[in-house]
Amino acid sequence: MLLQINTPVPKDIPLDLPLPEWLLVTLLIVSFLLHIIFINLMVGGSIVVLWAQVKGLKDKQYDMFAYEIAKTITVNKSIAVVLGVAPLLSINTLYTVYFYSANALTGFAWIMIIPSVTIAFLLTYLHKYSWGAMKNHKALHIGIIALSVLIFLFIPLIFLTNVNLMMFPEKWGTVKGFLSSLVLPNVFPRYFEFLGACVSVTGVFIVWYNGRKNYPFEEIYNNFTRAQIKRVGYHIALVGLAGQVVFGAIVLMTLPAKGVSFEVIEIMGVAGGLLVLALWWIWQTVKDTDEHLNRHFWKITIAIFVFMICYGGSRQMYRHNALDKHQQMMAAHTASFQALSKEARENDVEEEAELEIDESLGDLAKGTALFQASCSGCHQLDQQLVGPPIREMKQIYEKDETGLIAWIKAPGRKRMELMQMPGFPQIPDEDLKEIAKYILSVE
Repeated sequence: MLLQINTPVPKDIPLDLPLPEWLLVTLLIVSFLLHIIFINLMVGGSIVVLWAQVKGLKDKQYDMFAYEIAKTITVNKSIAVVLGVAPLLSINTLYTVYFYSANALTGFAWIMIIPSVTIAFLLTYLHKYSWGAMKNHKALHIGIIALSVLIFLFIPLIFLTNVNLMMFPEKWGTVKGFLSSLVLPNVFPRYFEFLGACVSVTGVFIVWYNGRKNYPFEEIYNNFTRAQIKRVGYHIALVGLAGQVVFGAIVLMTLPAKGVSFEVIEIMGVAGGLLVLALWWIWQTVKDTDEHLNRHFWKITIAIFVFMICYGGSRQMYRHNALDKHQQMMAAHTASFQALSKEARENDVEEEAELEIDESLGDLAKGTALFQASCSGCHQLDQQLVGPPIREMKQIYEKDETGLIAWIKAPGRKRMELMQMPGFPQIPDEDLKEIAKYILSVE
């Protein structure tokens, strides 16, 4: 499919990488792993806070639990932003043309990331620091975190859609913005698998956070015990991991074949096995007694962490495989362009051939000659070449010479099956009038 004639193949940027490619790939995987952990905690934490605060309308202990988790969201989001710089720079450097093409195609949604992030962050601060002041306005206070959750859910969808879109250059010609890019393969299965990861990581974090010896648990909660809060965390993790397993399987089954290799399937299979193992250990934990709640904790944590490493590595392998043929085509295109550019710089420009005008054609003589020199390579009288026939052009603009001239100077694209016509702003207006006169004169 990459070799379709409608696949855009732009020229690459002829700049050397600032670091060896293997080192940039390693930096991308490692830095993204660290970044995504805190993204998981930020998004998952906000979801859990919203759930707990609604539950806290009837049980005040859950309201206190929501407050304790809310205090961690602002910290985790700050760390997530800082740790997001390295993977963003790495993917920009490794896949510049692809990443920026995806950004341009998703347009307004991509531009909205910065203001959306700013608004969401301000809402989390407002939510945290107005807890006491708004204790008698719980509906409004819950509305603040609910709006923040909605924004937090939307921002990763934009990123995920862009990263997915950059792997399918053969689809760039059909994408009409962010909404149309959402229907590309694998977007929603990956997104829901990501949400499952956010919830599961947050659940494990809650178990650890409330199990710390220096955490003044008894001073904060009156009715809850550490064991009860840990069980809440394990149940949250259980729900998240179940979602990951289900949607992870759907991701694997719906993965477009263009980037699939034995190694990718193998690593994804190992990653899936680790998730199932972690799910089993959590299930065993929630059925066990309070005294044994820590029995499988570190095994669960390590299994999830190794899963993330495997998953990140397999996604990079898939990305490399999916873009490999297109990158080869782009390299050939770039080399050809550079060779032609070098030849043009090293050789004098030949003087433009004198226009051959057949005076016997009368008023149409100059227009006919100009058309033959500038337009006949793409347009013939009755035959469609690159562009439509002359007779068809006459039918369209028969009573609109001004419109025809404007189109020649700055054409758009009316027919997706044909190449877009380049503009000719360099042709003087008087010559354009002669060309238009000739086109509109054909019988």
